[in-house]
Amino acid sequence: MEIRTLRYFLAIAREENMTKAAEILHVTQPTLSKTLRALEDELGKKLFTRHSFSISLTEEGILLRKRAEDLVSMADKIIGEFVSLDDITGGDIYFGLAESYQIRFLAQEIKRFKEICPGLRYHISSGDTEQVTEKLDKGILDFAVLAEEPDTAKYHYLTFPEADVWGLVIPMEHPLATKKSILVDDVAGLPLFCSEQGWKLDIPRWAGEKMDKLRLEGSFRLSYNASLFVREGLGFLLTFDHLIDTSPGSGLVFRPLSPKLEAKMYLIWRKYQAFTPIAERLLAELKDRFA
Repeated sequence: MEIRTLRYFLAIAREENMTKAAEILHVTQPTLSKTLRALEDELGKKLFTRHSFSISLTEEGILLRKRAEDLVSMADKIIGEFVSLDDITGGDIYFGLAESYQIRFLAQEIKRFKEICPGLRYHISSGDTEQVTEKLDKGILDFAVLAEEPDTAKYHYLTFPEADVWGLVIPMEHPLATKKSILVDDVAGLPLFCSEQGWKLDIPRWAGEKMDKLRLEGSFRLSYNASLFVREGLGFLLTFDHLIDTSPGSGLVFRPLSPKLEAKMYLIWRKYQAFTPIAERLLAELKDRFA
């Protein structure tokens, strides 16, 4: 199975049309059809269902798309790394980031570093711990930022200079908005939104033995999406400060939890990881600045 074949497969999956995919790939439709049939023969599975004017993925095709995306991303990253081996002032660095106001520290350092190395090209993807560490372990990412203590058997890490503060996002007209801080008893039985990771790891540290009194209405990986549900009066959002617009006119307010609940952020990378020269230089700068 060749990377070129996987690129063809992904183009067909994306366009859901053989003719359009052939045009984008600058190959003939017969060539593309032949390549696809050879891939199905190699795997022994049907990857597409043909319709009159389109094609769609089978269940086996959906599985392959996920694997193909990872393999093509890794191939592109390897090519980029070898191209930049002799260039200490430029190249690509890949980050997977959790949602946090502390990301501003990383952004500040990247901005400062680009003044020294203007050829730096950085790529950002977002996700929770499970999502970003999966890509980091596969070699798709160089660095990840987590909102939980990393596995020191697998990763080296730097701790961000500050910590995020947990609180509750509330509709401005709700009685809870008049409080200066939020106790566990204030939200007992109320519909709550939170990330799955936060609900499992952080909120129990705050709620303690009263955790069973809290009701998770829905879980979100992106706090912004959850805030839209809060605006519609469907519940209240447990999240970090500064992630949601709670300025006057937003219709929302943020109130910190009491007792205070904080979460540290960590920049991690794999042990024994081989970096490109540009990534090595950036890591050295981050170690110095974060220290």
